[in-house]
Amino acid sequence: MIVTRFAPSPNGPLHLGHALSAVVAHDLAKEAGGRFLLRIEDIDGARSRPDLADGFRADLAWLGLEWDEVTPQSARVDAYAAAAERLRDMGLLYPCRCTRSQIAALATETGPDGPVYPGTCKEAPPRKDEPVAWRLDVAKALALTGPLTWTDRSAGEQQARPDLAGDVVLVRKDKTTPASYHLAATLDDAADGVTLVTRGTDLFAATHVHRLLQALLHLPVPRWHHHALLLDEDGRKLAKRRGSPSLADRRGAGEDGRALADALRAGRLPAGITRSRSLHGTA
Repeated sequence: MIVTRFAPSPNGPLHLGHALSAVVAHDLAKEAGGRFLLRIEDIDGARSRPDLADGFRADLAWLGLEWDEVTPQSARVDAYAAAAERLRDMGLLYPCRCTRSQIAALATETGPDGPVYPGTCKEAPPRKDEPVAWRLDVAKALALTGPLTWTDRSAGEQQARPDLAGDVVLVRKDKTTPASYHLAATLDDAADGVTLVTRGTDLFAATHVHRLLQALLHLPVPRWHHHALLLDEDGRKLAKRRGSPSLADRRGAGEDGRALADALRAGRLPAGITRSRSLHGTA
């Protein structure tokens, strides 16, 4: 049975790009007689606002979607800590004191997420009293797992290349956020029985890292479907931080949510909105 999920973070209202992601995940599951899950990813420290989750549910109902809601991330913190401790015991995590600005100044390579961490704290470990993040030693991890592959529904089989992103953070320095997206999302999808991970092409590169974590933690391996993004008039992906018009505003103005969902399915987009062309051939 196909199980998909929509996993928004309550740090801002949903916009049209979220609607597309939810519709894609919903339809892929329902067309196959499977399950569509809603998971609230609410561990983003002080930015998480519990009141927004109710708005998310109202938005999905307005779009005409049906879902099963699963445990929010805030109730899974112990699982993240246990996984991090397991990786630490395997000798695969190391502490890092570096700030983003320091990494940007020292990095000599650029990966899919920006400057690649140059391994500063491998050579000069932080003092015990310094606040630290915990990074995955990707080279050491790959030496344990050997070559890995993963499959995208449209782009086909991919050779996993987590090394391109460098030694990613799995446990953040900010204690109000107990795990990075990489660790939390990978563990959550396994716990929820997700068999088809649907998300935008902007997260295509993250999947290489997630495949490595699945191998290290002996988690089931789903398939992925990376869909095209919606872009604004300037060719940028829609984003909460740029104030993209919210679904709540559209809903409050009396727009027909079911008609909007049908338009997204058919590729009919509002004025000024375009669909990205994926380098990976995904739709």
